Amino acid sequence: MRTLSTPSPALICPPALSGFQNGRGSSTSSSSVTGETVAMVHSPPPTRLTHPLIRLASRPPKEQASVDRLPDHALVRVFSFLPTNQLCRCARVCRRWYNLAWDPRLWRTIRLTGETVHVDRALRVLTRRLCQDTPNVCLMLETVVVSGCRRLTDRGLYAIAQCCPELRRLEVSGCFSISNEAVFDVVSLCPNLEHLDVSGCSKVTCISLTREASIKLSPLHGKQISIRYLDMTDCFVLEDEGLHTIAAHCTQLTHLYLRRCVRLTDEGLRYLVIYCTSIKELSVSDCRFVSDFGLREIAKLESRLRYLSIAHCGRVTDVGIRYIAKYCSKLRYLNARGCEGITDHGVEYLAKNCAKLKSLDIGKCPLVSDMGLECLALNCFNLKRLSLKSCESITGQGLQVVAANCFDLQMLNVQDCEVSVEALRFVKRHCKRCVIEHTNPAFF
Repeated sequence: MRTLSTPSPALICPPALSGFQNGRGSSTSSSSVTGETVAMVHSPPPTRLTHPLIRLASRPPKEQASVDRLPDHALVRVFSFLPTNQLCRCARVCRRWYNLAWDPRLWRTIRLTGETVHVDRALRVLTRRLCQDTPNVCLMLETVVVSGCRRLTDRGLYAIAQCCPELRRLEVSGCFSISNEAVFDVVSLCPNLEHLDVSGCSKVTCISLTREASIKLSPLHGKQISIRYLDMTDCFVLEDEGLHTIAAHCTQLTHLYLRRCVRLTDEGLRYLVIYCTSIKELSVSDCRFVSDFGLREIAKLESRLRYLSIAHCGRVTDVGIRYIAKYCSKLRYLNARGCEGITDHGVEYLAKNCAKLKSLDIGKCPLVSDMGLECLALNCFNLKRLSLKSCESITGQGLQVVAANCFDLQMLNVQDCEVSVEALRFVKRHCKRCVIEHTNPAFF
């Protein structure tokens, strides 16, 4: 029977499955459970009806529960720490809890995880309930996290795009069924979207506005998207032309992660730097076609660049490092692990020009030796994290120079390096807060 009262979604799921999340905390569904999590619609708890001609059985009076003595604002505060599925269940306890559980302040974030969750239906039901006070528009929802929900399709994203114009953060990492069209709908209908994570969405090849949205925008707007944070890690089919379109539409980008986008080349980075001049963090790790020419383009970001990851870009040599060191003097983080063309000369030039460097990973760079470490230690006194994993030319002498000058060192990775126990103890004495990752069984 269909109820005429206001519907409220509740999560019906096996004990091991808790899909919805709201706020902090996360519960992951077990892949071994075959149950399916869905959002059900139920009416608010009914009030007790009595009639003067009906005598109810006498029952001993019950003491009021301690939680019922809390004022409304205190209960709302307690509810704010609950995951979304538990919040929905609280709405079924009594009429008072029902009203408090749907306080708009509790619904700025929806989190959903788990491979068995019927996420499309859940999003549709939740957004419908949240649109009750403002028909067809959910003004309070700002964050939706559905990472790892493999059953998410374009329909689920379309429901979000249609109802949530104030959306600012969307994370759909690992949802490989969504396509470009769904992403276009979201960025076109949610003009305040600033944070977008589509990592692992293998069908996504571009970020752009729909044709209808582009036509409606005035020429002064420039057909731009307000996204500042974009993660496209493992979007394997992203090519230079797609990156060109992204850069042309997302000119306000400050954080861009393109890890393992294996089809990108130096040409794509050239497009990126032309349009996105405010980038602070950039990762092109495992992009095997990126070379020194690509680093020359990245260096045009100059002092704005603070974070750069070029790990396993095998075509990068000292030449590219010199470009970065010369123009990006405020660089704080550099990951160059696996760039076997980097030598002591590149590390020396980097140390002398990027004195504020705090984190450096030059693991698996066999041409870096103690000479490079000495230059690093004598120039980068603020170094906090240093990884030298599998650097075959590193010895204990170089480590001692680092420890004697970089007192704030907090992490040192010397796994698979030929260093003595005495050198490791020297590091521990001088850098008391340093965590040393090593493979020497004699040191503990």
